Amino acid sequence: MSATERFPRGALFGAAALVGFALVFTGFARLSGIGTTHAPGSAAITSRDLRFEDRNDGAVAIYDADNGNVVEVLSPGTNGFLRGVLRGLARDRKLQKIGTEPPFRLTRWVDGRLSIDDLATHQRIELGSFGPTNAAAFARLLYDRSASR
Repeated sequence: MSATERFPRGALFGAAALVGFALVFTGFARLSGIGTTHAPGSAAITSRDLRFEDRNDGAVAIYDADNGNVVEVLSPGTNGFLRGVLRGLARDRKLQKIGTEPPFRLTRWVDGRLSIDDLATHQRIELGSFGPTNAAAFARLLYDRSASR
């Protein structure tokens, strides 16, 4: 484009109008709730507060936060999904300078969902969205299996 040629004014006005239109309707949708989806509230069937601790040998110890009993010990190199979720939650805690003492709450809901909540950061992960096999890695932690050991 040479110095004497100009960008078409109509295209500039059209682009500005499109951006303005998108901003106005996005704001309207956000404020009014139109076009958004909300998960209905659900009651909890069962929940368990858990603490997770990394061990020097690479294992992860899982404790019942209420009584301090060991729920399970994850051997090094196993349970990749569970470890990945925990790493993400731990990263958020580290950024907020929160230690490992506050427990996580694992919950099974009436509608079948399974979630883990970080009680310190208030972050929730819906575990079912990763598929039934991955959710089952957490579901087994809901129940006390110490009688079967």
